[in-house]
Amino acid sequence: MLCLNIPEKIETERLVLQRLRYEDAEEMFYSYASKDEATRYVSWPTHQSIRDTREFLAYAWSAWTKGTDFSFSIRLQNSYRLIGSFGIMNDAGKIQFGYIVSPTQWGRGYATEAARAMLNILKRQEGIFRIGTFVDEENKASVRVLEKCGLKEEARLARWFRFVNQGNEPKDCILFTLPLG
Repeated sequence: MLCLNIPEKIETERLVLQRLRYEDAEEMFYSYASKDEATRYVSWPTHQSIRDTREFLAYAWSAWTKGTDFSFSIRLQNSYRLIGSFGIMNDAGKIQFGYIVSPTQWGRGYATEAARAMLNILKRQEGIFRIGTFVDEENKASVRVLEKCGLKEEARLARWFRFVNQGNEPKDCILFTLPLG
């Protein structure tokens, strides 16, 4: 397993990204994890109770320790309000990432700011040979975020992924990668 040196806290101009904590459960649940419109394009089911969120946080803490999944809260710098999360999955140097932002905060550039900060850290890590992600081709907002962060479309994949919150039907996706080197 490739060990990554990921800091537990990252600050940007407007955001604080820090390792998710068990204490974040209620804020996460009410901010985005229980919101159908927020979870439409994610790979995990919309949380039905705070228990679902707490179970995820237990997983996140364990996975960080193992070096396989690094999950961060996204908080506003000025109020420390939790508005989303960002995750990095490490498969022996092949990195996949994802993010979610509360619908009340959409359109303000927070996903782009968080992704740029994380990608800058990942690009400096030893042993990473690939950084990428995929999105439902209908998720135009995320396509724009990824393009603004310098990722390039690598492939269009027909009926490639079943999004659990969209009836579990196979959806067409776009694979994006960040040019390295």
